[in-house]
Amino acid sequence: MNKHDRIYIAGHRGLAGSAIWRRLEAEGYDQLIGATSSELDLRDRDAVFAFVRDQKPDVIVDAAARVGGIQANDTYSAEFLSDNLQIQVNLMDAANAAGVERLLFLGSSCIYPKYAEQPIKESSLLTGELEPTNDAYAIAKIAGIMQVQASRKQYGRRWISAMPTNLYGPGDNFHPEHSHVLPALMRRIHEAKVAGEPEVVIWGSGTPLREFLHVDDLADASVFLLENYDSPETINVGVGEDLSIRDLAELIAEVVGYEGRLVQDATKPDGTPRKLLDVSRLNDLGWHARIALRDGIAETYAWYLEHLDQLRTR
Repeated sequence: MNKHDRIYIAGHRGLAGSAIWRRLEAEGYDQLIGATSSELDLRDRDAVFAFVRDQKPDVIVDAAARVGGIQANDTYSAEFLSDNLQIQVNLMDAANAAGVERLLFLGSSCIYPKYAEQPIKESSLLTGELEPTNDAYAIAKIAGIMQVQASRKQYGRRWISAMPTNLYGPGDNFHPEHSHVLPALMRRIHEAKVAGEPEVVIWGSGTPLREFLHVDDLADASVFLLENYDSPETINVGVGEDLSIRDLAELIAEVVGYEGRLVQDATKPDGTPRKLLDVSRLNDLGWHARIALRDGIAETYAWYLEHLDQLRTR
């Protein structure tokens, strides 16, 4: 890429997209293109084709998706499958029609089998059954990887896909039911502290192991990959370390300053028992995550407090 490339970031107001926008801007890229969901519904095929044709981007970053935690994925699986398929198919078909040569598709670590060997290598894709609570979302993202590979093969595009682990950071969705585990826990623990409640209930057994990547690290990795990576095989983006949900809750409580009890509700689903990505391929290229989890949680909590009256709660 060069600093004057026209770069369209789909989902530029979301957690990942906004971080990538900030990172590209800081790097001196001066032709960034964005459109809010009210300005462009990526499920509207004709509108997407017209937008890409008119804007003539040199590079597209697909950070747009319908996302949510276990409950949202499990409850609205039809919408998660349909919306995400439409978004990425419309965007990639429009990019092919317009001859866009460089595209980065962002997926999710949930694409890998529920019982994949740990840490999970990229070669584990399609080798086993998916976690049923988010299999619809995972299938959509797998289809996106396949479309990237098919476009490379058929049209010779230099398109790539990257699979980040669980993301968190400033700009996250803090909805008490539809958000991912880290922001959901942060909100619940903060509200319990403010209300003086003696305990906070945590879904599941607390034993599942998860890896967490600060969104600014993802943004840094995304720009690095656009500048340095060109392969049909998807590539993992993570930190290479994990911890239990219980340990995560205790760490958040420490940062928030909550001294009440943390109680597990084992009747609620755990999801995949462990999901640690093998990031050796990305590390071998020269990229490593930089933001320690405690530091990232402290930064995210400070942002949360500053934006309490304007948080995204959808």
